[in-house]
Amino acid sequence: MSSATTLAKQDFSVRQDGDADVPVGFPQYRDAVSRAVVALDVQSSIPDTFKGLVNAATTGDIHLLDVDADQHSVHRTQGLIARSPKHYLKFSVIERGSGMVVQDGRETRVGAGDLIVYDTERPYSLLFDDHMRMSVVMFPRDLLEIPQSALAQVTAQRLGSDSGAGALVGRYIGGLARELGTLEPHASRRLVRAALDMVGTVIETAVGTRASDHGHDALMRRILDHIDENLVSPELTPASIASVHFISLRHLHGLFAEQGTTVSTVIRTRRLERAYDSLVDPRQAGRLVSSIAFDAGFADPAHFSRTFRAHFGQAPSDVRKAA
Repeated sequence: MSSATTLAKQDFSVRQDGDADVPVGFPQYRDAVSRAVVALDVQSSIPDTFKGLVNAATTGDIHLLDVDADQHSVHRTQGLIARSPKHYLKFSVIERGSGMVVQDGRETRVGAGDLIVYDTERPYSLLFDDHMRMSVVMFPRDLLEIPQSALAQVTAQRLGSDSGAGALVGRYIGGLARELGTLEPHASRRLVRAALDMVGTVIETAVGTRASDHGHDALMRRILDHIDENLVSPELTPASIASVHFISLRHLHGLFAEQGTTVSTVIRTRRLERAYDSLVDPRQAGRLVSSIAFDAGFADPAHFSRTFRAHFGQAPSDVRKAA
């Protein structure tokens, strides 16, 4: 079962007798972490005695990681960012241990139960003082209906750790990360999308206490809602979006440029995710791929297939077959 289409495990640990995770030494761990979707620099002051493991799984362009390791630090540098074609938000649940997260000029101490978010498009560091365990959901920023200007205000800060909702989200993501690869594809996909909705709720709550509900942020939320509600329409274009919201096309493009993206990229990403949901849905197994493409807003099946493969690394038919 392909890890690119379901919550199948990518095992970076050593398995013993087919069932027990066995921690590995620092060189193997460093290599595993540096290959876990985005490039990272991993360091430890105890490389000779270090033990750790990381399991990762992917569904579409949403990634789950379960990390359990001794004292170490990870760094996303400007040089590594320049070499990475994709950028994500990472939402992490600290389950054991303590340390510090650094991004956007903020340094925040974190410990067990804390929830944090950080952006792989900008430099960040995670520094753990001792043995730690952490669950991570990583996803394209375009999947959230939260303006970049608002997100930048909550990176490297504790989010909702002391609230009932935050505790619930933390337990859910931690449990899901530990069950990697045990569920059938469609159920896996739905559970991960539910996790993403929960993450969005926690971040929106944090953003709501720090960002204005007026001006650009409010306008961006309305535009993103409009995009989601009209994905299937071939009439959904930058020009139509600008017209509906009574702004110029130049203003629209400027709003998305401030988020580090484009209108077309956001539309394409959300259409692809919708198509992916349909391809792994057993209730839609009898539908033609071209029909699924049309319902996701793609007018040309050949263009859809090329775009899908470029984004997910697999053809639509391969995703369906694996599911």
